[in-house]
Amino acid sequence: MEWIPLPVGVENFEDLREHGYYFVDKTLFIKELLDMKGKVNLFTRPRRFGKTLNMSILRYFFEKGDQDNSRLFQGLKIMGAGERYLAHMGKYPVISVSLKSMKQYSYDLAYDMLKKAVREEYRRHWEQVKSSGKLGDAEAERYERIRDLKGTESDYADSLKFLSECLYVCTGQRSIILIDEYDVPLENAYFSGFYDRMVALIRSLFESALKTNDNLEFAVVTGCLRISKESIFTGLNNLNVVSITTNSFAEHFGFTPEEVEQMLRDYGLEENLETVRKWYDGYLFGESEVYNPWSVINYVNSCYSDKKVFAKPYWSNTSSNSIVKNLIEHADLSVRQEIEGLIAGETITKPIYEDITYDDMNSTQDNLWNFLFFTGYLKKIREEQEDETVRMEMAIPNSEVRYVYKNAVLQWFEKNTEKKELTPLYESLLSGDGDKMAEILSENLMETISFYDYQESYYHGFLAGMLKNIRNYIVQSNRESGNGRPDILVRYPSIRGKAVIIEIKVAKTWQDLDKKCEEALQQIEDQDYEAALRQEGYKDIMKCGVAFYRKECMVKIEK
Repeated sequence: MEWIPLPVGVENFEDLREHGYYFVDKTLFIKELLDMKGKVNLFTRPRRFGKTLNMSILRYFFEKGDQDNSRLFQGLKIMGAGERYLAHMGKYPVISVSLKSMKQYSYDLAYDMLKKAVREEYRRHWEQVKSSGKLGDAEAERYERIRDLKGTESDYADSLKFLSECLYVCTGQRSIILIDEYDVPLENAYFSGFYDRMVALIRSLFESALKTNDNLEFAVVTGCLRISKESIFTGLNNLNVVSITTNSFAEHFGFTPEEVEQMLRDYGLEENLETVRKWYDGYLFGESEVYNPWSVINYVNSCYSDKKVFAKPYWSNTSSNSIVKNLIEHADLSVRQEIEGLIAGETITKPIYEDITYDDMNSTQDNLWNFLFFTGYLKKIREEQEDETVRMEMAIPNSEVRYVYKNAVLQWFEKNTEKKELTPLYESLLSGDGDKMAEILSENLMETISFYDYQESYYHGFLAGMLKNIRNYIVQSNRESGNGRPDILVRYPSIRGKAVIIEIKVAKTWQDLDKKCEEALQQIEDQDYEAALRQEGYKDIMKCGVAFYRKECMVKIEK
C-alpha cells in the first residue's frame, strides 16, 4: 500500500489536512463542546495527548476569516452532525494563545515569551481590526503598543480581554478564547524558583479574559492539571472542568482501541497490536480506555522500513519527568517500597484531590501521587468514595511509563552513590572482610529502590555501581575470562597488585544465602576464572562469592 505520512509533531490542523497526513478524526469534539454549552471549559490531560491539535481544530472550525475553512473538514465526522452545529462554522473571532513557550529559566524571560505570544494574536487580527475603521484613537494606539511589544505591564495583564473588546467593536461578534498549555509556566516556575510571581501574572491574565468579560462567547483552556487554590479561576462559577476522571469528552483526547486497531490495519501492522498495547495502552479517562497518541504515531512511523522494529519509550523523551524524579528523591522507606511494588506490576491506593497546587507537591507524599496520576504516570484501576474523599487504586499504565520510573531510579542511584563515602566498602573487599562488606551492602540496599523482581541483573548493576569509583582499581563487568565470564572483576592496573573475582548469586530464601555463596565460589573454581589473570601475571588473586536475598546480603571471600 502507499505510505500515508504520519503527523509526527504536526499540531496545526490546516497543515495536517492540506499536506495529506494520516488523521484520526476527533472532530465530534466540536459537537460535544456545543452540546455542553460550557462558558469556560478546562480540559486537563497528560502531555502529548492531542490537546494542541484539538485546539487548532477548534480555531479552524469556529474562526471567521478571509477564507472558507470548510474545505478542511470535508469528509470528517462533524460535517454529518447536522446543521445546528455547522451553523457555528466560521462565525466567530477566535483568540488562540499557547503558553508553552513560557517554559524558561527566569521570570523575565517567561514574561517576554508571553508578550510575544500575545503579540502574534494582535498581529494576526490587525488587518481585520484596521480595515473596519471602528476603533477609537486611544484603543488603536494601545492595540499598536501591544502589537509592537511596546506595551506596559498593565497593557499585557488584560491583553486578551482588550483584544476581545476590539474584535467585538470591529465585528459585532463575541470572541472564542483558546488558551493552550496554561499550566506549563506554572510547573516550570515551581521547579525554577519563581512560582509566586508567575501565579500572579497568570491570574491577572485569566481573571480579565475569562471572569469579567462581556465580549466572551466561550473559552477552552487546556493543561495537565487543574490549578484552583491560587485563585487563577476564582469566581468562575461557570467553569466546566473536564479531567481524566470525567466521562464526558473522554474519547476525544488520545486514541481509542478501535482507532489504534484501524491505524495498524491501514499500515499492514495488525501483528504488532500486542506490542502497541503493552507499550502504549493502559490509560483510563473516565471509563474509556485510551492509548498514548504521540507514542502510537511515532511507533507506527518507525515501522516504515522495518515492520518488526522494537518499541521505544517515545513519550518519556518529551519531558524532563521532573515529577517522577521528585517522588524518588524525596521517598522515605515506605514510599520506596510502594515504588518497587508499582514497578513490579502491583497497585497502590491513595486519596485523590483535583484542586492541588504545585506548592502542595511536597507538603504530603499523597499529593505527589496525585500529580503522578493526573500527569499520566499512573492509571486508574478503580475508585471508591470514602466520606468526602475519593480513593483511587492506581498502577503504572504500560511498559513505556515503567521505563520512566526505572530510568529515574537508576539516575537517582548513580547520583546518590557518587555522594556516598564508600571507602569502608572498598577496604573490606580488598582486605577480605566478607562480613563487613555484606553489612555495608545490606545497609545500602535498604536505601535503594529495586526492580527486575530481584533478578541477578539488578544486583549486578547495584554492586558494579557501588564499586565503580574505587580509586586506583579497574572495575570490569562480564569480562571474558577462563571458561566463562565472571560477574565483576576488580584489579589493580599493575600485576604486582591485587585482583578480585566476584560472582553473584540470588537466593530464594534467607536461609539459602550461605549455600549460594558457596555455589558462587565453586563456579569461580569450576570455570577457572583465574586463568586469564594468572596468564597476565597476577599472583594476589581473591575469589569473592556474593549472595543476595531481597535486601539482605552475604559475602564469602577466599584468598
